[in-house]
Amino acid sequence: MVPSSPLPAPRPAFARWMGTTNQITRTFLAAGAIPDLINVAGGLPDPDIYPTDGLAEIARRAVAEHPDEVLGYGPVEGLPRLRHALARRLSSPALPLTHDNVLVTTSGMQALDLVGKVLLEEGGLIAGQYPTYLGALDAWRPRAPSFRNLVLDAPGFDAHAALTGAQFAYAVPNFSNPTGRLVGLETRRALVAAAHDTGTWLVEDDPYGTLQYDGAPLPRLIELSAQAAPGKPYAGPVVSMGTLSKEIAPGLRIGWIVAAPAMIEALTLAKQGSDLCTSGLTQRIALAAIETGLIEAIRPSVIALYRARRDALCAALDAHLSAWFDWEVPVGGMFVWATARDLTLDTDALLPHALAAGICYAPSSVFDAAGANRRGMRINFTLNKPERLDEGMRRLAVAVAAFRRAA
Repeated sequence: MVPSSPLPAPRPAFARWMGTTNQITRTFLAAGAIPDLINVAGGLPDPDIYPTDGLAEIARRAVAEHPDEVLGYGPVEGLPRLRHALARRLSSPALPLTHDNVLVTTSGMQALDLVGKVLLEEGGLIAGQYPTYLGALDAWRPRAPSFRNLVLDAPGFDAHAALTGAQFAYAVPNFSNPTGRLVGLETRRALVAAAHDTGTWLVEDDPYGTLQYDGAPLPRLIELSAQAAPGKPYAGPVVSMGTLSKEIAPGLRIGWIVAAPAMIEALTLAKQGSDLCTSGLTQRIALAAIETGLIEAIRPSVIALYRARRDALCAALDAHLSAWFDWEVPVGGMFVWATARDLTLDTDALLPHALAAGICYAPSSVFDAAGANRRGMRINFTLNKPERLDEGMRRLAVAVAAFRRAA
């Protein structure tokens, strides 16, 4: 049938939350396609660490030996054997986990999305470690939440007041994205105690915990929470999540949530409306990588590689940008957080100059729900070789000089 009018009827507008999004994630993921651009914006592992031969053989055997499991639909909660394996891997003497405490997710990003679906009402309050991971802000943005910024290293930080009234609190205690900082033991204890006292859910995001280059690891928040009832099935307020993306390969898109069984049940109900089930093939690959010790086998070389690159980036910052920025050397993770000394140096406005000079970083504004933090930048050190990191910081210095001339 021919339309009655040559003019199409107006269509409904996109959902309002779309107008609050940013393009930085797409920018730095696409940056690899720009010739000679040095990308220090994303949290990207070096592809050279991927155990490709081992993973290829695992994948071949998974399809050959478990075709129904890897090519068909699977349980929403995840393959039972993988849930058991993750429970064993993440248990500790105070935290004896079972598969009932584990939900397999399609990446850590889905875990964040599911937490928002289960815990966050429209316009609800989130108490979030500040600056906050960009992916978490994106995952929860459709619910138009308000944010209470938790500056965990601020003098006199009051965890009880910070968590009171929030629908949940969010923290990345191990080598935070974006700052790379390690939350100290006393602050961890204070957060957990506040969660128990106030009844506020405490979401622990831990994608970087195994990437520690100096010092001894600190207990996870969920381990500290379990000390309230040591040795008993976990039923506390911490919702802990992790991923294999930084340990072995992000393309597997395998993550998990560890929590009280009632929370796992609620998250499972949300997940069935999200993806129905996580890929059986990638779950089988993850399972074999855990059970054969493949992850532990490659970890020493990964740690040595990334430690050297962290040191190279910090040396390059010192050589090229020490007149303009301050930063700390992180003891783990993937990032250095640099803050401009000049209060007028806007890193959003600097970014076009940086791209013109051939360097891409993540500006601090995208890690602030209000977009008000304009003096910092997140710089990744894991993707590029030392000489590329040095050249990148030289290019960034050129960009800063161009920005200052144009101001």
